[in-house]
Amino acid sequence: MEQAGCKIIYGLDQYKVHSKLCLITRQVNGEVSYITQVGTGNYNENTVTQYTDFSYMTSHSGIGQDAAQFFMNLSVGSETGSYQHLLVSPWQLKEQLLQLIHEEANKGAEGYIRMKINAITDQQLIHALAKASQAGVKIELIIRSISCLLPRVKGATETIQIISIVGRYLEHARVFQFGTGASMKVYIGSADLMTRNMERRMEVVVPVYDQPSQDHIMHVLDIQWQDHVKGRQINAKGQHMPFPDADKTLESQWLLISKYQSLL
Repeated sequence: MEQAGCKIIYGLDQYKVHSKLCLITRQVNGEVSYITQVGTGNYNENTVTQYTDFSYMTSHSGIGQDAAQFFMNLSVGSETGSYQHLLVSPWQLKEQLLQLIHEEANKGAEGYIRMKINAITDQQLIHALAKASQAGVKIELIIRSISCLLPRVKGATETIQIISIVGRYLEHARVFQFGTGASMKVYIGSADLMTRNMERRMEVVVPVYDQPSQDHIMHVLDIQWQDHVKGRQINAKGQHMPFPDADKTLESQWLLISKYQSLL
């Protein structure tokens, strides 16, 4: 790539660049426009055949300007920056997630949080979710790997449910939903709720603004939440337990494969 004239930036000394971000900049009739792609998966030809991920492409000018600022900051070796749309670590992502959780907690029983992540280990985020649960917020988490948050603990995390799905493909997507209806906010990105992602990596999380894309992501999560074949529910002791249902016919990965193959 360097021989072809590309400028290669190998990251920063103190932070791993873990974001999955691509920006196409065009100039048409003297005006600059952007196409921005933010994903949850690596740009890797091998893992792309083994992982399940989301990729979001948008022509939203504000997101494009933020992406351009992100790459400019990388080019000068800076991990800080001001962004209007993107949530970026280590500078602001954790604080913004904490604020979004707090906003749902203020709604009490009307609040709703749903996340799909690989792992949750960060104490501040765990405490914030527990506090939201104590306020009555309904919280549904799909966590493939490590969870240091115990659900269904009386008086602490009673409104939190956690499931894990382990199928043929590695569940790798990160999705964050806050609220429902017209006020719903949806994000996808590269970060897990781990201290290393929040404080020692450069991560990018993007808001999904358009309704069709939001609906598609929510539809996928709805299907996965009903997976009682490869899915396991986590109890208050941290044990992965099979679902007791007699009817265990919905396997989310194969259902989604069939759905997408029918669109080809």
